[in-house]
Amino acid sequence: MNEFRARKRFGQNFLTDKRVIAALVAEIAPQQSDQVVEIGPGLGALSYALLPHLAQLEVIELDRDLAAALREKSTPGLIVYEADALQFDFSSLSTKMKCLRVVGNLPYNISTPLIFHVLSFAKQLRDMHFMLQKEVVDRLVAAPGSKAYGRLSVMVQYACQVECLLAIPPTAFHPVPKVNSAFVRLIPYQKPPHFAQDFQLFSAIVKQSFGQRRKTLRNVLRETVSLADFNAAHIDPGLRAEQLSVADFVRLSNNLGDSTCGKDSVR
Repeated sequence: MNEFRARKRFGQNFLTDKRVIAALVAEIAPQQSDQVVEIGPGLGALSYALLPHLAQLEVIELDRDLAAALREKSTPGLIVYEADALQFDFSSLSTKMKCLRVVGNLPYNISTPLIFHVLSFAKQLRDMHFMLQKEVVDRLVAAPGSKAYGRLSVMVQYACQVECLLAIPPTAFHPVPKVNSAFVRLIPYQKPPHFAQDFQLFSAIVKQSFGQRRKTLRNVLRETVSLADFNAAHIDPGLRAEQLSVADFVRLSNNLGDSTCGKDSVR
C-alpha cells in the first residue's frame, strides 16, 4: 500500500509527516463516543492515527484501488465507503442533530465545491476539520476589505465559526505539492448570528455581488437592487462587494425579501 502512486486526476498528495499527523489528531481531539467521517483517507495515515481514539471511523474514498487496499487490511472499526464525496449523502450516516464530525485532506481541485456540499448537511454536523490549500483557508477566514475576502468567505462565515489552526509545509506530503497547506476548523452555528430570511435570495445576492468585484454594488446589482433598497438596508451603493460584512449582505437580502419584484429579479 505504501508503494501506491498518487494519481493527478484525483489531486492526491498523501500526508506522511508523523509530527504533523499527531498535531492534527490533537486539534481534532477525537473521543470514543464521536461519530467521525473522513473524506479522502488515501493511504490511511490520518485514519490509523484517529482509530485508537474512536469506537469506529467511517471513511469515504473515491479511488477504488485505495478503497480496496483499506478494506484488505480488515482494520477493526474502519468502515470504508467507495464513493464520490461530492455526491455523498452525509445525512445517511446519522439522523441525529449535530452528531457528525467530518475530517479530511481535501483535494485542492475540488475543495470549494466539496465544502459547500458538506455544509448543505449542516444540521447533522458538529464540526469539520479540513486540510486545504493555504490560499483557500486564507479566503475562509478573510475579513471584509481584504483581497482574500470573497463569496466563499461570506457563505462559510454566515454558517460557521472559522478558525485556522495550523500551517502545514509541502514537505509533509508525498508527492510534495507546489503549494502550502493549512488546517482549518469549521463549527456550524446552532443559529446564524445574522439570519437570512430567504437563504436562496441571500446566496444569490452574494454570488452576484462578487461576480464583478471591481465594480460598485450600484452597478453590479442595478437590475436587482434599487437605490431605495440600499437606503433601507443602510448600505452605500458606491461600495464594492468586498467592503460588506456578512451582516451587511444579510440585511440587504432581508430588505429585498420584502419586495416581490426584487426577489424575482434575482432568481
